[in-house]
Amino acid sequence: MLPRQERRAHAHSERHRIHVELQNVAQTVSSGIEPEDVHEPGSAWKPAHHHDAEVAKSKLAKRGRTKRHWKTKMWKRRTQLRMEKIEALQMTRENPGLAGY
Repeated sequence: MLPRQERRAHAHSERHRIHVELQNVAQTVSSGIEPEDVHEPGSAWKPAHHHDAEVAKSKLAKRGRTKRHWKTKMWKRRTQLRMEKIEALQMTRENPGLAGY
């Protein structure tokens, strides 16, 4: 299995290749050649879809059970840090003499 970045790059190049093929067909038809005479790329040039129906069903079933972002430790920690920062700012506003400490 290729790393995610390489898979995305491969998929991008495939989409680009398909787009170029279709553009060439459209250009030859618009230049005056009859559509029946143009070689239209068939289904063989399309990239294969590697989707597994069972995997998709299991992912859909799991999606409802995933944690919400505000229930994760990271979210709670960041929220706590924000609250502490707000409290520190309020303390410095109330006691300007303590700002240097």
